[in-house]
Amino acid sequence: MDLDQMEVNTSVGQQEVNPETKPYLTALIGWSLQAIEVAARMERPFVVVGPPEFESYAEKHEIRFVGWDFNKLNEGSDQLYKKLSALGVEVAIPLYEECVEWAGALNARFRKEPRIFNRSLLLRDKGMMKRKAQIAGIKVGVFEEAHNKEDVVRFLRRVNDALLKVDGDVLDPIHVKPLDKAGSVGHMAIRTIDEIDLIEENAFPLLMESHLDGQEFSVEAFVHRGKVQFLNVTEYVRLGYSNFVPASPSLREKRPLIEEAVQQLVDAFEIEYGVIHPEYFITPNGTLHFGEVAARVPGGHIFELIERAYGFSAYEAQILCSDPKTTQEELDAFFPSPYDYKGYAGCLMVHPQKDFVNDLEVPDELEQNSYFEKHDLFTPAQGKVAERIGFGNHYGTIFFFGEDSEEMRYLLMEYEEYDFYV
Repeated sequence: MDLDQMEVNTSVGQQEVNPETKPYLTALIGWSLQAIEVAARMERPFVVVGPPEFESYAEKHEIRFVGWDFNKLNEGSDQLYKKLSALGVEVAIPLYEECVEWAGALNARFRKEPRIFNRSLLLRDKGMMKRKAQIAGIKVGVFEEAHNKEDVVRFLRRVNDALLKVDGDVLDPIHVKPLDKAGSVGHMAIRTIDEIDLIEENAFPLLMESHLDGQEFSVEAFVHRGKVQFLNVTEYVRLGYSNFVPASPSLREKRPLIEEAVQQLVDAFEIEYGVIHPEYFITPNGTLHFGEVAARVPGGHIFELIERAYGFSAYEAQILCSDPKTTQEELDAFFPSPYDYKGYAGCLMVHPQKDFVNDLEVPDELEQNSYFEKHDLFTPAQGKVAERIGFGNHYGTIFFFGEDSEEMRYLLMEYEEYDFYV
Protein backbone atom coordinates (compact mmCIF):
# COMPACT_ATOMS: atom_id res chain seq x y z
CA MET A 1 0.00 0.00 0.00
CA ASP A 2 1.35 3.46 -0.87
CA LEU A 3 0.92 6.24 1.65
CA ASP A 4 -0.70 8.57 -0.89
CA GLN A 5 -3.48 6.04 -1.39
CA MET A 6 -4.69 6.66 2.14
CA GLU A 7 -3.38 10.21 2.60
CA VAL A 8 -6.24 12.26 1.19
CA ASN A 9 -7.07 15.79 2.35
CA THR A 10 -7.30 15.59 6.16
CA SER A 11 -9.86 18.39 6.15
CA VAL A 12 -12.44 15.77 5.12
CA GLY A 13 -12.21 14.10 8.52
CA GLN A 14 -12.20 17.43 10.33
CA GLN A 15 -15.50 18.37 8.70
CA GLU A 16 -17.15 15.04 9.48
CA VAL A 17 -16.40 14.60 13.15
CA ASN A 18 -15.58 16.77 16.11
CA PRO A 19 -11.99 15.96 17.19
CA GLU A 20 -13.22 15.84 20.80
CA THR A 21 -15.90 13.21 20.10
CA LYS A 22 -16.79 11.38 23.32
CA PRO A 23 -17.22 8.55 23.69
CA TYR A 24 -15.01 7.80 20.72
CA LEU A 25 -14.94 4.40 19.05
CA THR A 26 -12.17 1.84 18.84
CA ALA A 27 -11.91 0.03 15.50
CA LEU A 28 -10.91 -3.63 15.68
CA ILE A 29 -9.30 -4.28 12.31
CA GLY A 30 -9.79 -7.92 11.33
CA TRP A 31 -11.97 -10.54 12.97
CA SER A 32 -11.43 -12.10 16.39
CA LEU A 33 -14.29 -13.27 18.57
CA GLN A 34 -12.01 -13.09 21.63
CA ALA A 35 -11.18 -9.44 20.96
CA ILE A 36 -14.85 -8.62 20.29
CA GLU A 37 -15.95 -10.29 23.53
CA VAL A 38 -13.30 -8.44 25.53
CA ALA A 39 -14.15 -5.05 24.01
CA ALA A 40 -17.82 -5.65 24.83
CA ARG A 41 -16.95 -6.70 28.38
CA MET A 42 -14.92 -3.52 28.82
CA GLU A 43 -18.08 -1.58 27.85
CA ARG A 44 -15.90 0.23 25.36
CA PRO A 45 -17.64 1.55 22.22
CA PHE A 46 -16.16 -0.24 19.22
CA VAL A 47 -16.69 -1.16 15.62
CA VAL A 48 -15.33 -4.22 13.84
CA VAL A 49 -13.79 -3.74 10.41
CA GLY A 50 -13.74 -7.23 8.95
CA PRO A 51 -14.11 -9.31 5.80
CA PRO A 52 -17.63 -8.91 4.30
CA GLU A 53 -18.50 -12.58 4.90
CA PHE A 54 -18.75 -11.88 8.65
CA GLU A 55 -21.42 -9.19 8.24
CA SER A 56 -24.42 -11.52 8.73
CA TYR A 57 -22.90 -12.89 11.95
CA ALA A 58 -22.26 -9.35 13.18
CA GLU A 59 -25.83 -8.30 12.42
CA LYS A 60 -27.26 -11.36 14.17
CA HIS A 61 -25.27 -10.58 17.32
CA GLU A 62 -25.72 -6.80 17.12
CA ILE A 63 -22.05 -6.07 16.56
CA ARG A 64 -21.35 -2.75 14.87
CA PHE A 65 -19.59 -3.75 11.67
CA VAL A 66 -17.96 -2.32 8.56
CA GLY A 67 -17.20 -4.84 5.83
CA TRP A 68 -13.88 -4.41 4.08
CA ASP A 69 -11.72 -6.41 1.67
CA PHE A 70 -8.18 -5.95 2.98
CA ASN A 71 -6.66 -7.49 -0.14
CA LYS A 72 -8.24 -4.93 -2.45
CA LEU A 73 -6.37 -1.65 -2.79
CA ASN A 74 -7.60 1.02 -5.19
CA GLU A 75 -8.47 4.69 -5.50
CA GLY A 76 -11.44 4.12 -3.19
CA SER A 77 -9.36 2.85 -0.28
CA ASP A 78 -9.66 6.18 1.54
CA GLN A 79 -13.38 5.46 1.94
CA LEU A 80 -12.58 3.30 4.95
CA TYR A 81 -11.07 6.27 6.75
CA LYS A 82 -14.06 8.43 5.85
CA LYS A 83 -16.54 5.82 7.10
CA LEU A 84 -14.74 5.30 10.40
CA SER A 85 -14.08 8.99 10.94
CA ALA A 86 -17.78 9.72 10.47
CA LEU A 87 -18.59 7.14 13.16
CA GLY A 88 -16.21 8.81 15.60
CA VAL A 89 -13.38 6.25 15.51
CA GLU A 90 -10.06 7.49 16.88
CA VAL A 91 -8.06 4.27 17.40
CA ALA A 92 -7.48 1.34 15.03
CA ILE A 93 -6.15 -1.98 16.38
CA PRO A 94 -4.83 -4.69 14.00
CA LEU A 95 -5.83 -8.25 14.87
CA TYR A 96 -3.94 -10.16 12.19
CA GLU A 97 -1.01 -9.72 9.83
CA GLU A 98 -2.76 -8.41 6.72
CA CYS A 99 -4.38 -5.63 8.76
CA VAL A 100 -1.22 -4.08 10.22
CA GLU A 101 -0.61 -1.48 7.50
CA TRP A 102 -4.33 -0.72 7.25
CA ALA A 103 -4.38 0.11 10.97
CA GLY A 104 -1.17 2.09 10.52
CA ALA A 105 -2.68 4.12 7.68
CA LEU A 106 -5.84 4.77 9.70
CA ASN A 107 -4.00 5.79 12.87
CA ALA A 108 -1.79 8.09 10.81
CA ARG A 109 -4.96 9.86 9.68
CA PHE A 110 -6.70 9.84 13.07
CA ARG A 111 -3.66 11.28 14.83
CA LYS A 112 -2.42 13.35 11.88
CA GLU A 113 1.02 11.72 12.10
CA PRO A 114 1.99 10.31 8.67
CA ARG A 115 5.02 8.49 10.06
CA ILE A 116 2.75 6.06 11.89
CA PHE A 117 1.95 4.50 8.52
CA ASN A 118 5.64 4.24 7.60
CA ARG A 119 6.37 2.50 10.89
CA SER A 120 3.62 -0.03 10.18
CA LEU A 121 5.36 -0.93 6.92
CA LEU A 122 8.48 -1.86 8.91
CA LEU A 123 6.38 -4.51 10.62
CA ARG A 124 5.11 -5.97 7.34
CA ASP A 125 8.13 -5.99 5.03
CA LYS A 126 10.70 -8.45 6.39
CA GLY A 127 13.51 -7.02 4.28
CA MET A 128 12.86 -3.47 5.45
CA MET A 129 12.47 -4.77 9.00
CA LYS A 130 15.90 -6.44 8.95
CA ARG A 131 17.58 -3.37 7.46
CA LYS A 132 16.08 -1.07 10.09
CA ALA A 133 17.19 -3.42 12.87
CA GLN A 134 20.70 -3.63 11.45
CA ILE A 135 20.97 0.16 11.14
CA ALA A 136 19.95 0.42 14.81
CA GLY A 137 22.78 -1.92 15.85
CA ILE A 138 20.52 -4.89 16.59
CA LYS A 139 22.23 -8.21 15.95
CA VAL A 140 20.72 -10.04 12.97
CA GLY A 141 21.91 -12.77 10.61
CA VAL A 142 23.12 -12.23 7.06
CA PHE A 143 20.19 -11.50 4.75
CA GLU A 144 19.34 -10.42 1.22
CA GLU A 145 16.27 -10.20 -0.98
CA ALA A 146 15.91 -12.61 -3.90
CA HIS A 147 14.07 -11.95 -7.15
CA ASN A 148 14.75 -15.30 -8.79
CA LYS A 149 16.27 -18.73 -8.14
CA GLU A 150 19.70 -17.62 -9.34
CA ASP A 151 19.79 -15.10 -6.47
CA VAL A 152 19.10 -17.95 -4.04
CA VAL A 153 21.89 -20.09 -5.53
CA ARG A 154 24.39 -17.24 -5.17
CA PHE A 155 23.34 -16.50 -1.58
CA LEU A 156 23.59 -20.14 -0.51
CA ARG A 157 27.10 -20.34 -1.98
CA ARG A 158 28.26 -17.02 -0.52
CA VAL A 159 27.06 -17.92 2.99
CA ASN A 160 28.85 -21.27 2.88
CA ASP A 161 31.98 -19.75 1.37
CA ALA A 162 32.07 -17.38 4.34
CA LEU A 163 31.79 -20.41 6.63
CA LEU A 164 34.86 -21.88 4.89
CA LYS A 165 32.98 -24.88 3.54
CA VAL A 166 34.86 -27.00 1.00
CA ASP A 167 33.69 -29.58 -1.55
CA GLY A 168 32.18 -32.56 0.25
CA ASP A 169 31.13 -30.62 3.36
CA VAL A 170 27.48 -30.53 4.37
CA LEU A 171 26.22 -27.04 3.59
CA ASP A 172 24.89 -24.78 6.30
CA PRO A 173 21.21 -24.12 5.56
CA ILE A 174 19.72 -20.81 4.55
CA HIS A 175 16.10 -19.81 5.06
CA VAL A 176 13.77 -18.27 2.49
CA LYS A 177 10.44 -16.69 3.34
CA PRO A 178 7.91 -14.29 1.78
CA LEU A 179 8.49 -10.63 2.54
CA ASP A 180 5.00 -10.00 3.90
CA LYS A 181 3.42 -13.23 5.14
CA ALA A 182 2.56 -14.05 8.73
CA GLY A 183 4.77 -16.31 10.79
CA SER A 184 6.09 -19.36 8.97
CA VAL A 185 3.82 -19.27 5.89
CA GLY A 186 6.02 -20.00 2.88
CA HIS A 187 9.12 -20.51 5.02
CA MET A 188 11.60 -23.03 3.59
CA ALA A 189 14.98 -24.22 4.83
CA ILE A 190 17.34 -24.72 1.86
CA ARG A 191 20.22 -27.15 2.40
CA THR A 192 21.22 -28.06 -1.14
CA ILE A 193 21.25 -26.47 -4.57
CA ASP A 194 18.66 -29.01 -5.73
CA GLU A 195 16.16 -27.87 -3.09
CA ILE A 196 16.07 -24.41 -4.64
CA ASP A 197 14.04 -25.90 -7.50
CA LEU A 198 11.23 -26.54 -5.01
CA ILE A 199 10.62 -22.79 -4.64
CA GLU A 200 7.57 -21.74 -6.62
CA GLU A 201 8.13 -18.95 -9.14
CA ASN A 202 5.26 -16.94 -7.67
CA ALA A 203 7.07 -16.89 -4.29
CA PHE A 204 9.43 -14.15 -5.48
CA PRO A 205 10.49 -11.66 -4.33
CA LEU A 206 11.44 -13.22 -1.00
CA LEU A 207 13.83 -12.79 1.90
CA MET A 208 16.89 -15.01 2.28
CA GLU A 209 18.75 -15.24 5.57
CA SER A 210 21.47 -17.29 7.19
CA HIS A 211 20.63 -19.93 9.78
CA LEU A 212 20.69 -18.75 13.39
CA ASP A 213 21.69 -21.20 16.10
CA GLY A 214 20.36 -21.08 19.62
CA GLN A 215 17.10 -21.41 21.51
CA GLU A 216 14.20 -19.65 19.81
CA PHE A 217 11.56 -17.85 21.84
CA SER A 218 9.08 -15.04 21.43
CA VAL A 219 8.24 -11.96 23.44
CA GLU A 220 4.86 -10.33 23.80
CA ALA A 221 5.48 -6.72 24.77
CA PHE A 222 2.65 -4.33 25.56
CA VAL A 223 3.78 -0.81 24.73
CA HIS A 224 2.34 2.56 25.66
CA ARG A 225 3.94 5.92 24.92
CA GLY A 226 7.04 4.15 23.70
CA LYS A 227 7.68 2.22 26.92
CA VAL A 228 7.20 -1.48 27.55
CA GLN A 229 4.49 -1.82 30.21
CA PHE A 230 4.50 -5.62 30.45
CA LEU A 231 6.73 -8.21 28.84
CA ASN A 232 5.96 -11.90 28.54
CA VAL A 233 8.49 -14.47 27.35
CA THR A 234 7.04 -17.49 25.56
CA GLU A 235 9.26 -20.56 25.42
CA TYR A 236 9.02 -22.61 22.25
CA VAL A 237 9.35 -26.36 22.72
CA ARG A 238 8.95 -26.90 18.99
CA LEU A 239 8.22 -23.90 16.80
CA GLY A 240 4.71 -24.05 15.40
CA TYR A 241 3.70 -27.05 17.51
CA SER A 242 4.18 -26.38 21.21
CA ASN A 243 5.01 -23.56 23.61
CA PHE A 244 4.41 -22.47 27.17
CA VAL A 245 4.16 -19.31 29.29
CA PRO A 246 6.09 -17.98 31.18
CA ALA A 247 9.57 -19.13 30.22
CA SER A 248 11.40 -21.76 32.26
CA PRO A 249 13.94 -20.64 34.90
CA SER A 250 16.92 -21.17 32.56
CA LEU A 251 15.50 -18.72 30.03
CA ARG A 252 13.87 -16.48 32.61
CA GLU A 253 17.26 -15.70 34.14
CA LYS A 254 18.10 -13.95 30.86
CA ARG A 255 15.11 -11.65 31.34
CA PRO A 256 17.13 -8.44 32.03
CA LEU A 257 18.98 -8.96 28.74
CA ILE A 258 15.69 -9.65 26.93
CA GLU A 259 14.00 -6.58 28.42
CA GLU A 260 16.88 -4.38 27.29
CA ALA A 261 16.78 -5.85 23.77
CA VAL A 262 13.02 -5.38 23.42
CA GLN A 263 13.14 -1.76 24.57
CA GLN A 264 15.96 -1.20 22.07
CA LEU A 265 13.69 -2.63 19.37
CA VAL A 266 10.77 -0.42 20.46
CA ASP A 267 13.03 2.65 20.35
CA ALA A 268 14.59 1.74 17.00
CA PHE A 269 11.23 1.11 15.31
CA GLU A 270 9.65 4.11 17.07
CA ILE A 271 6.78 1.97 18.32
CA GLU A 272 4.47 4.02 20.51
CA TYR A 273 1.34 1.98 21.19
CA GLY A 274 -0.03 -1.54 21.07
CA VAL A 275 1.48 -5.00 21.26
CA ILE A 276 4.53 -6.38 19.47
CA HIS A 277 5.53 -10.02 19.07
CA PRO A 278 9.27 -10.27 18.31
CA GLU A 279 11.11 -13.57 18.00
CA TYR A 280 14.71 -14.04 19.09
CA PHE A 281 17.40 -16.68 19.20
CA ILE A 282 19.65 -16.89 22.25
CA THR A 283 22.93 -18.79 22.34
CA PRO A 284 24.24 -20.60 25.45
CA ASN A 285 26.59 -17.68 26.17
CA GLY A 286 23.66 -15.24 26.21
CA THR A 287 24.04 -13.66 22.76
CA LEU A 288 20.70 -12.50 21.37
CA HIS A 289 19.90 -12.52 17.66
CA PHE A 290 16.79 -10.75 16.40
CA GLY A 291 14.58 -12.86 14.13
CA GLU A 292 11.55 -10.77 13.21
CA VAL A 293 8.71 -8.84 14.80
CA ALA A 294 4.95 -8.61 14.30
CA ALA A 295 2.50 -6.05 15.63
CA ARG A 296 -0.71 -8.02 16.07
CA VAL A 297 -2.20 -10.87 18.08
CA PRO A 298 0.42 -13.68 18.10
CA GLY A 299 -0.32 -17.21 16.98
CA GLY A 300 0.13 -20.33 19.05
CA HIS A 301 -2.72 -19.39 21.44
CA ILE A 302 -0.22 -17.20 23.29
CA PHE A 303 -2.80 -14.63 24.41
CA GLU A 304 -4.85 -17.44 25.94
CA LEU A 305 -1.78 -18.83 27.70
CA ILE A 306 -0.90 -15.40 29.10
CA GLU A 307 -4.38 -15.09 30.58
CA ARG A 308 -4.18 -18.56 32.13
CA ALA A 309 -0.73 -17.95 33.61
CA TYR A 310 -1.09 -14.33 34.73
CA GLY A 311 -4.81 -13.84 35.16
CA PHE A 312 -5.30 -10.82 32.89
CA SER A 313 -6.76 -10.63 29.39
CA ALA A 314 -4.04 -9.96 26.83
CA TYR A 315 -6.74 -8.73 24.43
CA GLU A 316 -7.80 -6.14 26.99
CA ALA A 317 -4.15 -5.22 27.47
CA GLN A 318 -3.77 -4.73 23.71
CA ILE A 319 -6.82 -2.45 23.59
CA LEU A 320 -5.62 -0.40 26.56
CA CYS A 321 -2.08 -0.02 25.23
CA SER A 322 -3.27 0.88 21.73
CA ASP A 323 -5.19 3.87 23.04
CA PRO A 324 -3.13 7.06 23.56
CA LYS A 325 -5.74 8.25 26.06
CA THR A 326 -5.15 5.37 28.47
CA THR A 327 -3.46 6.73 31.58
CA GLN A 328 -0.33 5.38 33.23
CA GLU A 329 -2.36 4.87 36.39
CA GLU A 330 -4.76 2.58 34.54
CA LEU A 331 -1.88 0.53 33.16
CA ASP A 332 -0.13 0.29 36.52
CA ALA A 333 -3.35 -1.00 38.08
CA PHE A 334 -3.95 -3.46 35.25
CA PHE A 335 -0.63 -5.28 34.79
CA PRO A 336 0.79 -7.64 37.43
CA SER A 337 4.48 -8.18 38.07
CA PRO A 338 5.98 -10.43 35.37
CA TYR A 339 7.14 -12.69 38.22
CA ASP A 340 3.65 -12.98 39.70
CA TYR A 341 2.25 -15.90 37.71
CA LYS A 342 -0.04 -18.72 38.81
CA GLY A 343 1.80 -21.51 37.02
CA TYR A 344 2.94 -22.61 33.57
CA ALA A 345 0.36 -22.65 30.78
CA GLY A 346 1.22 -24.62 27.67
CA CYS A 347 -0.39 -25.91 24.51
CA LEU A 348 0.23 -28.49 21.82
CA MET A 349 -1.16 -27.78 18.34
CA VAL A 350 -2.01 -31.09 16.69
CA HIS A 351 -2.01 -31.94 13.01
CA PRO A 352 -2.68 -35.52 11.80
CA GLN A 353 0.43 -37.45 10.82
CA LYS A 354 -1.33 -39.09 7.83
CA ASP A 355 -3.26 -38.04 4.75
CA PHE A 356 -6.53 -39.82 5.59
CA VAL A 357 -8.09 -40.43 9.01
CA ASN A 358 -11.12 -42.33 10.26
CA ASP A 359 -11.37 -41.36 13.89
CA LEU A 360 -9.91 -39.41 16.79
CA GLU A 361 -8.43 -41.23 19.80
CA VAL A 362 -7.41 -39.27 22.89
CA PRO A 363 -5.67 -41.56 25.39
CA ASP A 364 -7.10 -41.86 28.90
CA GLU A 365 -3.69 -41.27 30.47
CA LEU A 366 -3.59 -37.82 28.86
CA GLU A 367 -7.01 -36.77 30.10
CA GLN A 368 -6.21 -38.12 33.57
CA ASN A 369 -2.89 -36.25 33.82
CA SER A 370 -3.02 -33.47 36.42
CA TYR A 371 -1.53 -30.99 33.92
CA PHE A 372 -4.20 -31.65 31.28
CA GLU A 373 -6.93 -28.99 31.12
CA LYS A 374 -8.86 -29.36 27.86
CA HIS A 375 -8.63 -30.04 24.16
CA ASP A 376 -10.58 -29.10 21.05
CA LEU A 377 -9.31 -31.81 18.70
CA PHE A 378 -11.70 -32.85 15.94
CA THR A 379 -11.96 -35.44 13.21
CA PRO A 380 -11.81 -33.90 9.73
CA ALA A 381 -14.86 -34.32 7.50
CA GLN A 382 -14.58 -36.85 4.69
CA GLY A 383 -11.44 -38.25 6.33
CA LYS A 384 -9.20 -36.14 4.08
CA VAL A 385 -6.48 -34.19 5.89
CA ALA A 386 -5.82 -30.71 4.53
CA GLU A 387 -2.23 -29.80 3.81
CA ARG A 388 -0.79 -27.68 6.56
CA ILE A 389 0.03 -24.11 5.54
CA GLY A 390 2.86 -22.70 7.62
CA PHE A 391 2.00 -23.57 11.19
CA GLY A 392 -1.69 -22.79 10.76
CA ASN A 393 -4.88 -24.83 10.24
CA HIS A 394 -4.02 -27.40 12.88
CA TYR A 395 -6.73 -29.87 13.87
CA GLY A 396 -7.13 -28.68 17.40
CA THR A 397 -5.11 -27.86 20.48
CA ILE A 398 -4.40 -29.53 23.79
CA PHE A 399 -4.02 -27.17 26.74
CA PHE A 400 -1.94 -27.87 29.86
CA PHE A 401 -1.35 -26.07 33.14
CA GLY A 402 0.97 -26.92 36.01
CA GLU A 403 3.62 -25.75 38.44
CA ASP A 404 6.78 -27.26 36.94
CA SER A 405 8.26 -26.07 33.63
CA GLU A 406 10.25 -29.27 33.08
CA GLU A 407 7.16 -31.43 33.49
CA MET A 408 5.38 -29.11 31.06
CA ARG A 409 8.18 -29.50 28.54
CA TYR A 410 8.18 -33.29 28.96
CA LEU A 411 4.43 -33.57 28.31
CA LEU A 412 4.55 -31.34 25.25
CA MET A 413 7.41 -33.33 23.77
CA GLU A 414 5.86 -36.69 24.62
CA TYR A 415 2.47 -35.99 23.05
CA GLU A 416 3.97 -34.24 20.05
CA GLU A 417 5.03 -37.71 18.93
CA TYR A 418 1.66 -39.27 19.67
CA ASP A 419 -0.68 -39.87 16.72
CA PHE A 420 -4.18 -38.95 17.86
CA TYR A 421 -5.75 -39.97 14.56
CA VAL A 422 -6.38 -43.48 13.18
